[in-house]
Amino acid sequence: MSGVNQDPAGPPRPPAEPGIVVFTGDLSFSVRKGIVHIDRSVPNTRWLVVVHRPPRGAARLARNQWRNLRRNGWRWIPYQVGEACRLLWTSQPTGRTLAPAPGEEFSLAALRRNPRVRLLEVPDLHAPDALKVIRDFSPDLGIALAAPILRRPLFSIPMQGTLNLHKGRVPEYRGMPPAFWEFWNDEPQVGCTVHWVDDKLDTGAVAAQTLVPRNRFSTVRGMQLVLDEVGIELMARAALEVLSGQARAESQTRPGTTHRKPTLAQIAVLDRKMAALDPASQPLPKRLLKSGLALGAQTLFATGVQRALRPRITVLLYHRVTDSVRDNLSVGIEQFERQMSLLRRHCRVLAIEEVLACRSIPRSNLPLVCVTFDDGYLDNHLNAVPILVRHGIPAAFFVSTGIVGSAQCFPHDARRANPPIANMQWQHLRSMRDQGFTIGSHTVNHVDLAGESEAVAWSELTRSRDDLRRELGLREVILGYPYGGRQHMTAQRLDLVKQAGYTGCLSAYGGSNVGTVDPFDVRRRGIHWEFFDRAFRYECMGLS
Repeated sequence: MSGVNQDPAGPPRPPAEPGIVVFTGDLSFSVRKGIVHIDRSVPNTRWLVVVHRPPRGAARLARNQWRNLRRNGWRWIPYQVGEACRLLWTSQPTGRTLAPAPGEEFSLAALRRNPRVRLLEVPDLHAPDALKVIRDFSPDLGIALAAPILRRPLFSIPMQGTLNLHKGRVPEYRGMPPAFWEFWNDEPQVGCTVHWVDDKLDTGAVAAQTLVPRNRFSTVRGMQLVLDEVGIELMARAALEVLSGQARAESQTRPGTTHRKPTLAQIAVLDRKMAALDPASQPLPKRLLKSGLALGAQTLFATGVQRALRPRITVLLYHRVTDSVRDNLSVGIEQFERQMSLLRRHCRVLAIEEVLACRSIPRSNLPLVCVTFDDGYLDNHLNAVPILVRHGIPAAFFVSTGIVGSAQCFPHDARRANPPIANMQWQHLRSMRDQGFTIGSHTVNHVDLAGESEAVAWSELTRSRDDLRRELGLREVILGYPYGGRQHMTAQRLDLVKQAGYTGCLSAYGGSNVGTVDPFDVRRRGIHWEFFDRAFRYECMGLS
């Protein structure tokens, strides 16, 4: 391929300063993260990001509303009212953290600061002036991310063509939206494809493709979040292969189907079908009671009446983020994303270091909340971290260092006869540390410190501390002690924690930290799948 440097002593490599043009209609988080990820994979890249921003006049808006009303019927009216309320709700000021938030490198501000990135907003991607700017840029490769349909005069400008990220398997699932029609048809897997753009929709030759298994309790939105991460990795790999002259192009020879956006009636049918798969939740009267308590508490915070109460910090405790099970140690992927969105909109989120420093808790118009995880399951890295980064939520992960990197089962999983659950490796924890997350100790082998001898407890504390210092370069280490009950930590064992040099100790027996924070008695509240949104918000307020 032209533009590729050839090295007789090694494999082909990208040009010294490759030019990539991105076509998009939405500079969403996943698009920005994809650009940054490719930029890291292909050094010294020149970027032109062209954003399609068509004018939205009253006449066009009216036509679109009428077309959607005809297609969706009466459901379109309450849907639009709900969307308007959601936009007003999410426009409220959000809580901030004093500590640097993970994911800042994927923000629009960070993208603008990159001297090798030029952002260009145009009313029409195919207008002559837009085409001229793109030609003058002389791109080696084009990439379509959440882009409108591209026509040949545009997608043929890049020297090596244009790649499109399609979150679906082709040719069976061309069109949109991601995952919906696969769930509609009860497919056991959902595809993710990078293909060359041609004159038809999603019919170009395939450059890279993978399949993502659908778990027992997977939801459409949860799968879309997974596909966002899979798609970023897939596109980065395909772009590097193209620029290195190693790309493949596999024609779509099988007959295919092009899907369109579902109607609201179809969405309602699938929602009912998916709801039937969930295990029984709390009884309706209990849910109504919790909803009423949550609504009342939210009203108090909105009116400022909470100032009559002592200030408090609520530290949340998670274990797993997964759609493979529903138990008291897990939350679903879509559910966790909703919860982190609620925290960002309605709470002030603190890093664990800020909590430990709060000897006297400050007053706040928003609930003060901190997010933590225990044990060290792989799904923390795969599912939780991308969502935390998406919403800029700091979090602390307390891991049993002897189980990290092993196939060893946690004692509580063994007692439940759970199938083997993958644990994180040290490289996952290093990546999380580098992204700004706190990594702490959960002992070596997840032991009950109060139930073991003093010698075993001391060994567990010091070895875990030393493992984290050696593997992650930590200086100060915090402990979240296993099992977390009052009976699992004694005064003598707490003295050992302090002697071992830990800077804090976290429990798991519930409650909030009110008035002051004792760094060696930080209380946490466990969160699991039965916490619906209003109950979750009530828990964050720490009123019970």
